[in-house]
Amino acid sequence: MRYSALRILREGLTGNKGWKPVWREPEPKAEYDIVIVGGGGHGLATAYYLAKEFGHKNIAVLEKGWLGSGNIGRNTTIIRSNYMLPGNEPFYEMSLKLWEGLEQDFNYNAMVSQRSILNLYHSDAQRDAFVRRANAMMLAGADAEIADADQLRAELPFLDFDNARFPIKGGLFQRRGGTVRHDAVAWGYARGADARGVDIIQNCEVTGFDIENGHCTGMQTSRGAIRAKKVAVCVAGSSGRVMEKAGMRLPIESHVLQAFVTEGLKPVIPGVITFGAGHFYVSQSDKGGLVFGGDIDGYNSYAQRGNLPVVEDVAEGGMAIMPMIGRARLLRSWGGIMDMSMDGSPFIDKTHVDGLYFNGGWCYGGFKATPASGFCYAHLLARDEPHPVAAQMRLDRFMSGNLIDEKGVGNQPNLH
Repeated sequence: MRYSALRILREGLTGNKGWKPVWREPEPKAEYDIVIVGGGGHGLATAYYLAKEFGHKNIAVLEKGWLGSGNIGRNTTIIRSNYMLPGNEPFYEMSLKLWEGLEQDFNYNAMVSQRSILNLYHSDAQRDAFVRRANAMMLAGADAEIADADQLRAELPFLDFDNARFPIKGGLFQRRGGTVRHDAVAWGYARGADARGVDIIQNCEVTGFDIENGHCTGMQTSRGAIRAKKVAVCVAGSSGRVMEKAGMRLPIESHVLQAFVTEGLKPVIPGVITFGAGHFYVSQSDKGGLVFGGDIDGYNSYAQRGNLPVVEDVAEGGMAIMPMIGRARLLRSWGGIMDMSMDGSPFIDKTHVDGLYFNGGWCYGGFKATPASGFCYAHLLARDEPHPVAAQMRLDRFMSGNLIDEKGVGNQPNLH
């Protein structure tokens, strides 16, 4: 079933009796060509592109809970490609281009809103760093714009430009950045994959891998054994626990990242704004709530909940640039489990076990990477070679010294 304005009109006139379920609820088969472990955004996107772009049909996606219960439904919905290093910038620019055509591609309203993203700077040194980043972005084919304080005063007069500690001197714009409805991304990819024959199996937890003579032949699940020619793990913050079942120890730590939503307010913030002297980022949803977040909680955890000191820290960051939000009531908060890699960049690679593949280590960048991650992972699974824009996202880069250290803070996941 294709969605259209004409279909909506027709269903409205006939009592909405013709709508069909968005995806099937199949029983798992005994064997598949490819099994994707993890039914989040990246796993569903991988299945979608495997079927659509590479012609694979005998595919299953296994999700231990329900679709949207993980990080795909626990983020601040931001999309952007304002990266600097060659190992990152082309990848995230590819992802942003896929976002731009996503709704037309899978015929689903994901509410892609390119309302811009602005990174504020507060010192001359930070300005120079942002100019360098902007130049790298433009050289890689992305858009970038440096705005001075006068321009920002005209566009965003509510910011605290004369803050004694953190005066706002300008910012780096990426006008093509913005936000997307996170759960609609999962539903759209699930619907598109299901329509192409992919089995999406919910409430199916992987409990072990069948590995014989260095080759992965399938897995044990809460719904029985499933054989597969290729197994693709894509489970975000649970990466360490799942890959441990295959005898692997990853260069990843899991941390909690909290996000928050205020009560509904009148339109005030036109795009996404980030604080340059701390870690705070904010946008305004279509319902009027301010959606914002900041640093990870710091300690290792697999719990989807955070602690109060981080709430205070994030609120302080918001107040530093926008004192006007001080009277807004916090409506709700949630926590996602971040798979923090040692250099802050992800992995899309084969493992040393034949037939077992891994996608993870996304840190803060998992949601914005969803389309490119799925496409590049599908490319790897279909052709057994990395996509050119993901060629540096290897598991062995710490052994070879080819790090993708975007922030330049070394092998400390809590600082990325």
